[in-house]
Amino acid sequence: MITLKDQERLFTMIADRLSKDVTCWAFGGNAMMWYGYKEETKDVDLLFESEADRQLAIAALQRVGFKETSPFRIYIPEKLKAEHRPVMLQLGDSRIDLFATQVFRTRLSPKMKEDAEAVHEYRGRQKLTVKVLRKEHVILLKAVTSRDKDAEDIRTIVGLEKKLDWDLLIDETLWQYAHGDTWSLFDMERALHDVDDLVFIPEAYFKKLYAAVDAKAKATKKTLQKKRNDAKRMRTKKSLTKRTAGRQATRSVTEQARRKSAKARK
Repeated sequence: MITLKDQERLFTMIADRLSKDVTCWAFGGNAMMWYGYKEETKDVDLLFESEADRQLAIAALQRVGFKETSPFRIYIPEKLKAEHRPVMLQLGDSRIDLFATQVFRTRLSPKMKEDAEAVHEYRGRQKLTVKVLRKEHVILLKAVTSRDKDAEDIRTIVGLEKKLDWDLLIDETLWQYAHGDTWSLFDMERALHDVDDLVFIPEAYFKKLYAAVDAKAKATKKTLQKKRNDAKRMRTKKSLTKRTAGRQATRSVTEQARRKSAKARK
């Protein structure tokens, strides 16, 4: 397990082994420790703004003894088919999950960047800047990662935090869904049901999630119908063109035959 003190030492060691300054975002149990929701965590979750920055962090961690391990025993196999899956590194019972640009299909949105709760800087040879996502975004990303303890962590946050902005959480989920994250909406629906014994969740929030699915389904149906109609018009146009060309060819042959007949009579 990793304590807050362990995390501070680890981030300083990473900074001392980077080849340039790097910025990342904390959103897992490590973020929860900064909020005071828990005293230790089994893993550290970091989201980097580029693959290049993630590779620098991986190299730094390997220099202090961490080794890459498989994520398949931790994450849902279906999600690991996504392009933006994590690189997992482990040393003893300490694990670090590193994402680049996205957490599976969930993006580091403008709102997430704008609303960072805190910024921690660690200086060595270079500077490692760790920005802590606000608690609502931590809940969303824990719903998305869907590991064994993530649902429990969400319940911990909801149980301890009395000032959650549920509208912000739902709006961010809808933004992610509108930008291609087809999992986030269903992950959030499940998370809301998991905590509805701890806090009152208005039915309006569920309706907003379901409405987004219905709207997308209608838009998809309309797009498919348009494609079918366009294809039908194209086939009709090709058929007309082919029939017109056939008639013209027939008239041409008939005209040539008529001319030959007239010439023979002369």
